[in-house]
Amino acid sequence: MSTAASPITLQAALNGFLTAGDHPMLPLSPRELAADASECVVAGADAFHVHPRDADGRQTLDPEAVDAAVRAIRGATGQLVGVSTSQEIEADPATRLAQIGAWTEPDYASVNLSEADAADVIFLLLEHGIEIEAGLWSVGDVEALAATGLAHRVARVLIEPAGDDAEQALAMTEAIHEALDAHGITSQRLQHSDGLAAWPVLDDALRRGLATRIGFEDTLHLRHGTAADSNADLVHAVKLTVLS
Repeated sequence: MSTAASPITLQAALNGFLTAGDHPMLPLSPRELAADASECVVAGADAFHVHPRDADGRQTLDPEAVDAAVRAIRGATGQLVGVSTSQEIEADPATRLAQIGAWTEPDYASVNLSEADAADVIFLLLEHGIEIEAGLWSVGDVEALAATGLAHRVARVLIEPAGDDAEQALAMTEAIHEALDAHGITSQRLQHSDGLAAWPVLDDALRRGLATRIGFEDTLHLRHGTAADSNADLVHAVKLTVLS
């Protein structure tokens, strides 16, 4: 894992909660993730977020699978690699914390502040030298982060409103920014969304000069609704926007 926080410009979220049937180019195994990430670096990505899989293709927090996925991507790209700690991956609290506590490879991990044990997960990751991305879906999540007393310890805050409605997502984005400012939380901000709000929220992040992310986890489509051929296709579309 890395020894110092590094700012991110464009993170590629390669697979998320998707399954093999969602897209023919969805990367799941360490080998697939490494090859996909290499293409994304050429397209312009400078960091990664992945959901590692077990031998049967199921999401897992198992340290052997997590470390193998991260090693493969970092070995192929030399870039920072992060993973999820979501309780949707492992519902049993004790098992989840035990698995996270055994990780050795992730550079950073996202923690959803909407989850009841978010502070425990943050403490555990910090103890093991893994940087924190604080996932904020609402103003309430900002309040929860501030209440932990650890906001100054997170490497990044993820401003990630739900993507069912673009207009509502953009309004929530603004509210989250205002709440972060009110609490004096100055960690790097990475802004993104998913579904129908993925591109509007990403474009808003670019207008604000913020880091952002793109990838199959967030959307399978390019800006105007055309199906993306790959994660690298999505990354390239963002870089074209930056350069235009």
